[in-house]
Amino acid sequence: MSALAQSIRRNAVGLGLFAIITGGTIAVTQVMTAERIQEQAARAEAKALFEIIPESRHDNNLLTDTVELPADERLNSGEPVTVWVARRGGRPAGLIMPVVAPDGYSGDIHLLVGIDPGGEVLGVRVTSHRETPGLGDRIETRKSDWIHSFTGRSIGNPEPRRWNVKKNGGVFDQFTGATITPRAVVKAVQKSLIYFRKHRKEIRDLLNEPASPRREPMTPEEIAGQSTEREHS
Repeated sequence: MSALAQSIRRNAVGLGLFAIITGGTIAVTQVMTAERIQEQAARAEAKALFEIIPESRHDNNLLTDTVELPADERLNSGEPVTVWVARRGGRPAGLIMPVVAPDGYSGDIHLLVGIDPGGEVLGVRVTSHRETPGLGDRIETRKSDWIHSFTGRSIGNPEPRRWNVKKNGGVFDQFTGATITPRAVVKAVQKSLIYFRKHRKEIRDLLNEPASPRREPMTPEEIAGQSTEREHS
């Protein structure tokens, strides 16, 4: 075998070994990185859950007490929704549902929305997004306290048409140079409240919650439905 052929063979073997080692290293790195990312996401999610409903407000294991709610387009999912349930003395103290705002400036914005048994927002947290740093990322608690403006809100507070940013006639602040991001979050939170109202009986049954005599403000859909019934009566 000529010296040239031997050289080509050695180079080929060397390149093959290099490719195998490099590919293996990349694969191992990806697996390890994916695991770390999942762990970090899980920790961030758990942290957000306890920020929305602090341990002082429930005595169950919030991380493991979950129920599956009906699928609904308002939550932008074609699948049933798994929510976390907070209980105190065996009675529901609130639930936290994952919600997606699909119309963020840079794509989906993933949220957790806490709602008490009466339909009032306990808190909202953003778990992931790709919004512009320095502008849209003010939806994060470490960047501003804007997300806290939802606490205590409900379907009727503010009235439905005021569930928007101030630029569009609503009550929620927009960000300087960024209106799309906060508007998307506002609409997603409002949709979660509408979903909660629509499925209120099913949710009550799933949580084993006794019916309450309290009557909440009707949604625009319910008002329209009553008007249609009267027209046909």
